[in-house]
Amino acid sequence: MVAGFDQDRTGLEDFRSSFAQSPVAQQFAGPGDPAGHRSEEPGQGETRMFGKPLVSTLIPLGIVFVSGALGMFLQKIVLARLRRISEKSAASWADILTRSLKGLIFLWTLLFGLAIALKAAPLKPDLARPLGQALIILAIFSATHFLARAVSAYIVLGLGRIAGFPVSIFPTLTAFVIYTLGLLIILDYLKISITPLITALGVGGLAVALALQDTLSNLFSGLHILATRKVRPGDYIKLEPNVEGYIRDITWRNTTIEALAGNLIIIPNSKLATGILTNFDLPASDSAVLVDFGVAYKTDLRRCEEVIGEVAKDIMARVPGGMPTFTPFVRFHTFGDFAIRGTIILRGGRFVDRYLIKHELVKSLHERFAREGIEIPLPARTVQIRKNEE
Repeated sequence: MVAGFDQDRTGLEDFRSSFAQSPVAQQFAGPGDPAGHRSEEPGQGETRMFGKPLVSTLIPLGIVFVSGALGMFLQKIVLARLRRISEKSAASWADILTRSLKGLIFLWTLLFGLAIALKAAPLKPDLARPLGQALIILAIFSATHFLARAVSAYIVLGLGRIAGFPVSIFPTLTAFVIYTLGLLIILDYLKISITPLITALGVGGLAVALALQDTLSNLFSGLHILATRKVRPGDYIKLEPNVEGYIRDITWRNTTIEALAGNLIIIPNSKLATGILTNFDLPASDSAVLVDFGVAYKTDLRRCEEVIGEVAKDIMARVPGGMPTFTPFVRFHTFGDFAIRGTIILRGGRFVDRYLIKHELVKSLHERFAREGIEIPLPARTVQIRKNEE
C-alpha cells in the first residue's frame, strides 16, 4: 500500500514538472519562479496593482490626490485674500497678483505633489527620468507664464495711469520676450544647442521677412507712432479721407479708433504712420471754436459786436467744455450778396466740446437777436419777367 502511494506521488510530481514547462503555466508563473512553482518568500500572497504591491501603488496616488485638493484650497484662499486687499486698499500689486496667479497655485501644488509621488513610486529609472524632466519643464513654463502675466499687467497698469488708456503693443512684446527666454531655459535644461536654430533662422531670415513684410511693417509703424508721441491713445484725430475719432488702442498690427457714433474703425499701423492726419489734442487739448454768422446791411455793427460778445461770454461760463478764462471775440470779414458776414471765435476744452458750444450759442444768439431787433437776412433774388413784344 505504501509502495503504491509512493508510486502515485512520483507520478504526480512528474506531471507537475511537465506542466510547469508548458506555455500555459508560464503565463501564471511569478517573476522569481522560473520553474513555475510558487515561492514561499514573504509578501507572496499580498494584493497587487499594475504588477506592483498595492500599498506602494496607492501611496503615490494618494499623494497626487491630496496635493490636488490642497492646491484647489490654497488657490481659493489666496485669491480671495488678494481680492479683498485690492478692494479695500486699491492696491495695484494685489490686483496684478490676482490676475497673474489665477490657476497657477493649483498647478504648482499639483506639480510638487507629483514630484513627491514620483520619488515614492516604484518605477524603473528609464521611466522615472523622462517623467521627472516633464515635471521640471512644466514648472519652468508655469513660472514663465506667471512672469509674463505679471509684467504685462504691470505695464498695462502703468500705461493706463500715464495715458489714460492701455496700449496693447507693449504688453504683447514684453510677453513675447519673456516666453522666448523661458523657451531658451527649457532648451538649455534639455541640453539642446540653440546654435543650429539660430543658424537656420539666419539662413531663412530673408524668406521670413518677405513673408511677414506687412506684419513687420505694422509692428515697427506702431512702435514708431508710440515712440514719437505724435499720436497717443485717447487723442482725437482725423485721418484722410474722412476717418476721425478717438484712438482707443494701438496693437502690434493695427490701431483701433472709436468714432463719435460709437463705431470702431480698425486701420493698419502703417496707414496711420504714413497717412495725413490731424491731431486735435496736440500741442494742447483745447482748441478754437469758430461760428460763422451774417447780419443785414442796415445793422449797427458795433452794437451787434457787443451783443454777440455778451452772449458768447455767457456761453463760455455756463456750458460744459467752455473755457471761462477765454474772452470770445467777433471778426467781420465779408460783404456778402445779402449780408455782412463775420465769425465768432470761442474756445473749447476738447474737440468734441465744440458741438455743444455751437448748439447753445446758436440758440442764445437767435433769441437775443430777436430781442435786439438784429435781422438775420435770408437770401433774396430779384426776378424780372419780360413779355415778348409783338
